[in-house]
Amino acid sequence: MVVLTGKRSAGILMYRRSGGTVEVLLVHPGGPFWSGKDDGAWSLPKGLVGPGEDELLAAIREFQEETGFPAEGEFVTLPELRQRSGKVIVAWALEGDCDPAEMKSNLFSMEWPPHSGKMAEFPEADRAAWFDLPSAKTKIIKGQRGFIEELEHILEINGRQTSR
Repeated sequence: MVVLTGKRSAGILMYRRSGGTVEVLLVHPGGPFWSGKDDGAWSLPKGLVGPGEDELLAAIREFQEETGFPAEGEFVTLPELRQRSGKVIVAWALEGDCDPAEMKSNLFSMEWPPHSGKMAEFPEADRAAWFDLPSAKTKIIKGQRGFIEELEHILEINGRQTSR
């Protein structure tokens, strides 16, 4: 799907099965605003879709930029979510695995401290971690919680289909 507006973000919700539990990979936003926040601050790796850019390709690019890991495999489309700001996030679930300790995020620049005239660089995501689904619902930004709930639903349906 090609998008013509910049008010859309695209992301990947990577998940893995670990000892009978499903876990999702979330990233914590970098920069001084988010440094002391934890519950309700984490996100799936995502970013803006460029004008005319394919949304899945944007999600793959953003995943790589925010984590340093490739996103490869079978992508499962999740229903898009509209944020309170009006921005729409489109996302795909992807079964995979990676070591969060090996995460390498790209950097962004901003004036810091405020009104100082000095520019500082910060990682777009300062850390990544695997969370079981109940914990992920607490950690993730409220407006993205629906992605985890949809993943639960998809895995539940697929689990019933394969257990027949």
